[in-house]
Amino acid sequence: MRVLAAMSGGVDSAVAAARARDAGHDVVGVHLALSAKPATMREGARGCCSVEDSHDARRCADVLDIPFYVWDMAARFTADVVEPFVAEYAAGRTPNPCLRCNERIKFSAVLDRALALGFDAVATGHYARLEHGVLRRAVDPDKDQSYVLGVLDAGQLAHAMFPLGDSHKSEVRAEAARRGLVVAEKPDSHDICFIPSGDTRGFLAERIDAAPGELVDAASGAVLGRHEGVQNFTVGQRHGLGLDRPAPDGRPRYVLGIEPVSRQVRVGTAEALEVTTLRADAPLWHGEPGVVEDVVVQVRAHGGLASARVAVDGDGLRAELATPLRGVAPGQAVVVYDGDRVLGSATIAAAA
Repeated sequence: MRVLAAMSGGVDSAVAAARARDAGHDVVGVHLALSAKPATMREGARGCCSVEDSHDARRCADVLDIPFYVWDMAARFTADVVEPFVAEYAAGRTPNPCLRCNERIKFSAVLDRALALGFDAVATGHYARLEHGVLRRAVDPDKDQSYVLGVLDAGQLAHAMFPLGDSHKSEVRAEAARRGLVVAEKPDSHDICFIPSGDTRGFLAERIDAAPGELVDAASGAVLGRHEGVQNFTVGQRHGLGLDRPAPDGRPRYVLGIEPVSRQVRVGTAEALEVTTLRADAPLWHGEPGVVEDVVVQVRAHGGLASARVAVDGDGLRAELATPLRGVAPGQAVVVYDGDRVLGSATIAAAA
């Protein structure tokens, strides 16, 4: 097959490209330029997509002796990932930009272009497995990325390759060293690639006008203070609330809910964060809609798992949890698993 290997400049995508080549495929490497100012998108191990990363990707392609190109996706990335990220926070929701990047950039914009150019598949360095078109968890539970791939539909999965799914990260680094790849010990990127400083609040403050509101005790309705905008909060948040006095019992307060219209942020106890039902919109489901028992839902890329009963129809998904989850925010994705197999996903609209 003709395979387009998306090479970020990190160790995972480099080894994925190498394995695709070793499997006998005709591999071409491509680096995605996602920022109009690439020099600003890395600070130490944070971020990605810098000039440094493109150079690392090119050096790895040279070692592997495969053709290499840089594709400018900055405008598409801004429109499909960055701007919706800002809009979601302004609306009081909590988005996952990595998930949206996979959905709208790597397996929409890039895959569409790859297929138009005659490629059969796109290979990435994600830790996940594909078996007969079915997405499954990776062998390495600490690196599993099936959650952020749970938004891919059957057509996209049919043209995807994840060569690292059967390996642990330590094995991938050791293999990169044996192959002489300069990225073998390169640190993993962290946080949100387009916010390399890690200061999400500062990033949003530059793009969303301040709209002050009230911090309200969810139990009593008492006004505890004021804030400068709902974009500064997410459900489950404990720090940075701006309250000048503790709760009467001395226990910490958490964000329980955000009302973007009234601009109220409700706070309360950790126990009040617990939810046992989820309602989610726009389900992407692999199979017939209906009810599935004894499945697992995941609401965050790392953690946030619970056994559940899930009902799916054309308009939405409802999950009844066997054990409560905390810190479930509208805007997050819920991904449903049967064992290690991804059954589908949806975007959380409400939890109770």
